[in-house]
Amino acid sequence: MGRENLKKARREAGMTQKQVAEYLGISEQAYQKIEYGTRIGKIELWDKLEDLFNIHQRVLRELSSDEHINGNIKDVCNLN
Repeated sequence: MGRENLKKARREAGMTQKQVAEYLGISEQAYQKIEYGTRIGKIELWDKLEDLFNIHQRVLRELSSDEHINGNIKDVCNLN
């Protein structure tokens, strides 16, 4: 579950969650919440992720279909 496209892109780039978080200038926990789909994150973060992985942010932001159906997003607040 979560943002499988984002997780796949990170893994294919050979990066850890900590490395991506450092690149974005946020905590590892904050990045994990974005990847797990429990936080959305600011548009500036998605711009950076798009540049890092060379994948359109709309694709990276997609939640797995289970999450769309079950509405498992707990918090849609922006992260710094």
